[in-house]
Amino acid sequence: MSAPLQLEVSDLRVEIAGHQGVVRPIDGVSLEIAPGEAVGLVGESGSGKSMTLKSILGLLPPDAKVTAGSVVFDGTDLTRLRQSRLNKVRGRRIAMIFQEPMSALNPVMRVGNQIAEGPRVHLGMSRAQSVQRAMDLMRRVGIPEPERRFRAFPHEFSGGMRQRVMIAMALSCDPELILCDEPTTALDVTIQDQILRLLAQLCRESGTSLMFVTHDLPVVAQVCHKVAVMYAGRIVERGTVREVFTRPMHPYTLGLLRSAPDVDHPGQSLEPIPGSPPSLTSPPSGCRFHPRCKFAEDDCKASDPPLRLLEGDRATACLHYERCLDQIGTDR
Repeated sequence: MSAPLQLEVSDLRVEIAGHQGVVRPIDGVSLEIAPGEAVGLVGESGSGKSMTLKSILGLLPPDAKVTAGSVVFDGTDLTRLRQSRLNKVRGRRIAMIFQEPMSALNPVMRVGNQIAEGPRVHLGMSRAQSVQRAMDLMRRVGIPEPERRFRAFPHEFSGGMRQRVMIAMALSCDPELILCDEPTTALDVTIQDQILRLLAQLCRESGTSLMFVTHDLPVVAQVCHKVAVMYAGRIVERGTVREVFTRPMHPYTLGLLRSAPDVDHPGQSLEPIPGSPPSLTSPPSGCRFHPRCKFAEDDCKASDPPLRLLEGDRATACLHYERCLDQIGTDR
């Protein structure tokens, strides 16, 4: 019997009207998260990862709109909620940690008050209660001297400390799901490791689910149970982290793995993926990856392969995925 789903994104499509035509940054995306699960969403810049997160919470830019599909959270389709009801979900039940905290935090509001705001608004806490909760959260995420730092402004914190503030804000209302949009990209590797360990620990302790968007494969391996690989607005492969990273079943996944440094094989030469991602205004016919794929055949150019479920939660959108498996033994 399969685990109950907390979040189910089904055939989600988003369109943006531009000067050169309609852009579809999200084109038929389907994702699932069970309670307490951590799922990574990986892919090159522009593949649609961040837009997927924004679609879930209804934070799309003004010129973008959901044209099809659903985002069902705990039985409710968020794409059909009125703004007033959606505001009750944001922060309270689903929280988001953004890539650059300096642009996400209010520069003229004291850090402690920003953390305390959620519990006051969503949980009905008094000012004294919310202040105490904010300081408790600051201690929990590793911000020293919370009594003193409570009154500081964002510019007085380092990048790593600002990200800890964002994590404290995300946790302030005990959400059931946290969406992370590349939260460690701008941090040095030491601070990045601290933040990742902190997120993993907090999710284990509280049972909070996590969706982690990144282009960094080792980050996914450190934090997530499952991973979905995204290319040109679509999911092309998904499965457990171990399955996908050791036995990729899509040429794009194989290319990502071969182009990433491996600390266990420091002498291994990197192999970049040839070419560039396609235009989302006029994507190629058939498989969108076929112009960059060395395994492509005529049928790849003629038909658009759907994401096929193979076994368990393992799925691929490649017609010739067996050729990827044949390459595994030649890699390392």
